[in-house]
Amino acid sequence: MKSHHFLIISFPIQGHINPILQLAKNLARLGAKVTFATTDRILHRLQDSLPTLHRLSYASFSDSHHHEEQEKTTKSTTDYMAELRQVGSKNLTRILQESLDGPEPVTCLVYSLLLPWAAAVARGMQIPSAFLSIQCATAFAIYHRFSKPHNEIIDPVDVLQDLPLFSSSDLPTFLLPDNPMYSFMKPMMIEHMQELETDTKPLVLLNTFEELEQDAIESLKAKNMNVITIGPLIPSAFSDGNNSTDKSFGGDLFVTKKEDYFKWLDTKPENSVIYVAFGSLVVMNKDQKIEFLHGLVESKRPFLWVIRSSSSDSVDETETKKMIDDSNIIGENGMIVEWCAQMEVLSHKSIGCFVTHCGWNSTLEGLICGVPFICCPHFSDQLTNAKLVEEVWGTGVRARANGEVLIEREELKKCLDVVMGECERGREMRRNALKWRGLALEAVKENGSTYNNLIRVLK
Repeated sequence: MKSHHFLIISFPIQGHINPILQLAKNLARLGAKVTFATTDRILHRLQDSLPTLHRLSYASFSDSHHHEEQEKTTKSTTDYMAELRQVGSKNLTRILQESLDGPEPVTCLVYSLLLPWAAAVARGMQIPSAFLSIQCATAFAIYHRFSKPHNEIIDPVDVLQDLPLFSSSDLPTFLLPDNPMYSFMKPMMIEHMQELETDTKPLVLLNTFEELEQDAIESLKAKNMNVITIGPLIPSAFSDGNNSTDKSFGGDLFVTKKEDYFKWLDTKPENSVIYVAFGSLVVMNKDQKIEFLHGLVESKRPFLWVIRSSSSDSVDETETKKMIDDSNIIGENGMIVEWCAQMEVLSHKSIGCFVTHCGWNSTLEGLICGVPFICCPHFSDQLTNAKLVEEVWGTGVRARANGEVLIEREELKKCLDVVMGECERGREMRRNALKWRGLALEAVKENGSTYNNLIRVLK
């Protein structure tokens, strides 16, 4: 087997770091030399939680924002991305050159979403590169199709031959002209696809498994892409089981105390608890929190709810927390935390339902734990993931918002009754959840499709 040195770079947010760092760990455990790189300020924040492996090392590069206060005063996303491209490109060139001058030069650069310029840097130094898609294969196929100038989005959308028709509300939001991020993200996705098309047969690593998204995978292969599924990128303790101590991704930007909520979960019956969490970026407004609070309490089922503090709206956060604390309606049937070890929670025997924003990381985590979903997507690929969960994999239901874009308490209660109740639709969702859990575990174990694909990457 060829001796590889992978340099894997990540955009500096938690939802990107988790799967990318897990890929780094997986490759290192198979014997490859791996360097994980992200921005200086983020690597500094991660340093106490980063995993220690024999063949895994770390590097960082400047994004021109060295302090938290400077980060908060950034003028706009566009400004930041322009600076990251300019400064990051120079620093990535430096890291690669230092490697080429050393005993184990980088043999492949792995980059991901929002970093298309990294491929150009690698090409300029004659180093092969691979694009890691940290969203579902279906979303990547959609991006590829609608990055072409002549491909307009017209409802309904026939995304893939064997999938149900999609409406525009099922597509990644950044592709829609009325989305605030459209003018920034659409050119970014076009650049990503142009970088890939520069290569004769571009290598694309997909954080999914063959059995889950076969249609999307085959459609990408038909477009002359060398697509390889290497997911789900989940800590070993919850996937292949080869390392029982590998229970977290290892790059945690948020701190949590596990003792209290695990003791609480241990007191609850099997499959009885509603777990509510919306990732590291989605911020729920006060009105939505009130509706969720009443819906959860009135469901008369135990619930663990993650309400992440938002520095961008501290007044609303303070008012909401005071409202919840003063409500006196939660009692011992509910628990609210600011953050938690999500994989450990989802794998706990008491969890019976996952109310989620349907980010791809959370979707894969719920799938591999066999937990059915209530989908409450907000933006990006979350809408596409919710479509797949409800209509393709049959492992959950999407909560519908009212005309004010609010999921009302009665809608939440209705969804909970379906997913956790004794109707045939709910039973089928739970059966499907266990089916996909089994297939995911088969994929990552030795000689499974994902395991074999990782070996292919190393050759």
